[in-house]
Amino acid sequence: MEHFLETWGYVAVFALSFISSMGLPVGAEVAIIYGGVLASGQIPHEPHHLNLVLVIVAATVAEFLGSLAGYMIGYFGGRTLVDKVGKYVLLTHKDLDRAEAWFGRRGEPVVLLGRFVPLLRSFVSFAAGLAEMTMAKFAIFTIIGCTIWVTVQTSIGYALGSSYRHVLKDFSYAGYIAAVLFVIAVAVLFMHRLREVRAQHPRG
Repeated sequence: MEHFLETWGYVAVFALSFISSMGLPVGAEVAIIYGGVLASGQIPHEPHHLNLVLVIVAATVAEFLGSLAGYMIGYFGGRTLVDKVGKYVLLTHKDLDRAEAWFGRRGEPVVLLGRFVPLLRSFVSFAAGLAEMTMAKFAIFTIIGCTIWVTVQTSIGYALGSSYRHVLKDFSYAGYIAAVLFVIAVAVLFMHRLREVRAQHPRG
């Protein structure tokens, strides 16, 4: 990913941020932070460093457009989409009812704060669309959340500069442990969801 970012610069930051916010977690957090690192101009053998403001603008626009795309898929696909592919992605109409009730009570905070939670941030737009949250509210809170998120992440990378890899190495072991725990949690959740979906989509 680092080579991709060093080669394509703003385009790479935009592409990874867009894809991630649309609903496919591809590590946009790392891309945005590394964009800040490149903007610091402290990477050896990398003479063409990026501009910090332009990195923030590119990532924020990409985050918003990707989030809007995810929202539109959920909004216009809705229950028809669940009818067609729900059993393959472990979604049921009961899940839509829960999402609608949840966003009806806490829609704005979820959309705003969901931008700061890894993995959840990749799916909050789709869920907001499924729950038919009004586009105006979604857009306002998404822009606010994306701007804050991108600015913080980019600034962290800019501050780290050439020490980026050293800091990353220091946290690698903790990252491995967190990854193992995450995989276990996902496996448990998957089995639970599989039983629930099978109960609502009986064979035959």
